[in-house]
Amino acid sequence: MQNQVPKGSTDYRDNERNEEIADVLTAISVVAKRLAQKLTMLARQENQKTEGGRLNEQVE
Repeated sequence: MQNQVPKGSTDYRDNERNEEIADVLTAISVVAKRLAQKLTMLARQENQKTEGGRLNEQVE
């Protein structure tokens, strides 16, 4: 005879696992957004530095 797990208990574990996966994906999304914002800010700063074709040169 096979030991059968009641259907409701596996559904609960599946739902719990799905919620955990959703939380992890949400956290990854938040971190990815922050990194994208930082990269955008760094790119703007770099563009400001090189504006006019000069990079860290003194204007005479």
